[in-house]
Amino acid sequence: MKLRYKIASGILIFFFLLISAVALAIGYTASCPPATEAASGATMKAVVYHCYGGPEVLEHADVPMPVPAENEVLVKVNAAGVNPLDWHYMRGSPFVLRLMTGIGAPADPAMGRDFAGVVEAVGENVTRFEAGDRVFGGANGAFAEYVVRRETGSITLMPANVSFEEAAAVPVAAITALQALRDSGQLQAGQKVLINGASGGVGTYAVQIAKSMGAEVHGVNSTRNVELVLGLGADHVFDYKKENYTESEVRYDLILDMVGNHSLLDNSKVMKPTGRLVQVGGPSGDWVGPFRGAIEALLVGPFMEQEVESIMAQLSGDDLTQLATLMAEGKVTSRIDRRFPLADTAQAIAYSETGRARGKIIVAVD
Repeated sequence: MKLRYKIASGILIFFFLLISAVALAIGYTASCPPATEAASGATMKAVVYHCYGGPEVLEHADVPMPVPAENEVLVKVNAAGVNPLDWHYMRGSPFVLRLMTGIGAPADPAMGRDFAGVVEAVGENVTRFEAGDRVFGGANGAFAEYVVRRETGSITLMPANVSFEEAAAVPVAAITALQALRDSGQLQAGQKVLINGASGGVGTYAVQIAKSMGAEVHGVNSTRNVELVLGLGADHVFDYKKENYTESEVRYDLILDMVGNHSLLDNSKVMKPTGRLVQVGGPSGDWVGPFRGAIEALLVGPFMEQEVESIMAQLSGDDLTQLATLMAEGKVTSRIDRRFPLADTAQAIAYSETGRARGKIIVAVD
């Protein structure tokens, strides 16, 4: 065998072994430790996890009360929103997520992102908020009686006409919808947008935000949710149990896809030549499944006339303020499916995993 072939073979074997080692490492799941011991000093109730797995790994435990730093706000949580992100973190799935959350076991036991509540105390350098303010936003560890957040972070004042539960439903889902439509989708007034998965957490906000932007909105959902989506302002609804939107004669400027149940080529058939496809989420799975859309976009996208993009939204205080304005004006409202007490957060996340929620799931803390 020539030397260059030996070298090439050696390199291939090395990378194969390296990839195998990384796969084994990130796929490793440590055993669950004993239940959390009660903390000493000032404590609060919170939902935590110390190993990856199903809802059974979640604990409703006593943990230390957070103390705000000089630039932070301490919020007494009244309600928290449940997102698919929560069960992805809980399971450490897809496994590549563990490169951020911890190999083998979670590095941070806190759970939850969306919160709404009342400012309890502020750090000495905080000027935007004061005790007694009604606020909502995104913070690590929202499934708890208290959270802390930097005043310049993803937190803003609640509109007076919005309840704690309605506000807690907003941050992750509505910001995802807003950034997908405005930034990735570049949606303009008068354009046609199709929202695949219009009755879910992100979808219910996407319908309303798109309408507020002056778009013609078509939704895709099941029979039981047709009236819900029409009630949100959709101009037309495809019942996927009865019809396939990719066989429609309508041509869309933007398709916002939360489901990923149609190929890029099928979607391209109902898109204008200048159209855009924005993928939010996709199939479940520990390895390739969640990235199928992105992989397909990489392989097929260059041969399509239209633009294809996958989005991972970023929590933003400015975007929360924009959403608060839309809520104050009555242009965006939260559709809440079910409510669970903090002690039953595991049941709330189990319900989220079914993918059958109509709108948002709320954990009532107070």
